[in-house]
Amino acid sequence: MRSLPVLAWQSAPYRRTWRLEVMSSFVQPMLYLLGLGIGVGALVDRNASATDALGGLGYAAFVAPGLVMTTAMSLASNDSMWPVMSGLQWGRGYHAIAATPLGSGEIVRAHLLWIWIRCGYSAAAVCAALACFSSTRSAGLPLMVPVAALVGSAFAMPIMAFSVTAKMDGSFAAIQRFVVIPLFLFGGAFYPLDTMPTAVQWVAMAAPLWHGVVLARSFASGGIDALPALGHVAYLLAFAAAGAMVAERRLRRRLYP
Repeated sequence: MRSLPVLAWQSAPYRRTWRLEVMSSFVQPMLYLLGLGIGVGALVDRNASATDALGGLGYAAFVAPGLVMTTAMSLASNDSMWPVMSGLQWGRGYHAIAATPLGSGEIVRAHLLWIWIRCGYSAAAVCAALACFSSTRSAGLPLMVPVAALVGSAFAMPIMAFSVTAKMDGSFAAIQRFVVIPLFLFGGAFYPLDTMPTAVQWVAMAAPLWHGVVLARSFASGGIDALPALGHVAYLLAFAAAGAMVAERRLRRRLYP
């Protein structure tokens, strides 16, 4: 594939740091599970009505898929902001690539492949942490890894399309504060979405995170319904594909004015 040289360039800085990142992806969900899943979860699980609201799941089992998906969301969002601006303005690596037979399409596709790889190994590390606890261990854990890659790409491509046109990095903090963090808290990962106000529910369901969480939770619980699952996958793919098309068009305009 013509995107592989760009992928090799993009992944080069991580050859020395990937072990630390995998360890961080393993330790961080451990702390979340000890604090939220097991600590708070022990209080939640005492209430029978709370268990009913969680679909019959214990709180730790309910939270576990959310940890995997929010990890992918945060990682993909960060990798599609400052690194993209660096490729255009600071390091100007994208301009160097554009001077070769490769172009904007290869850059966008390489970024997408890199997001899949990054979200894949980070999600695998989170799943390894979840497997350490009986309350979150399930046969569906391996299936959460490709779902995390889908969620990551659904966030990465639209954010990359925005980053390509950004002139300063101050807007990235706004994305973190008003998109990523609110979805992390209210996107259905840690609380049942139907307990939220209606407006919040609609916003959450429009974002890719909720679709990934629902899909991963169905894998974890074993209650997979094929048609809704295909709908969630199609939504995530459509989100990523639309973002990739816009990102490629905008990047072409930046590189070949």
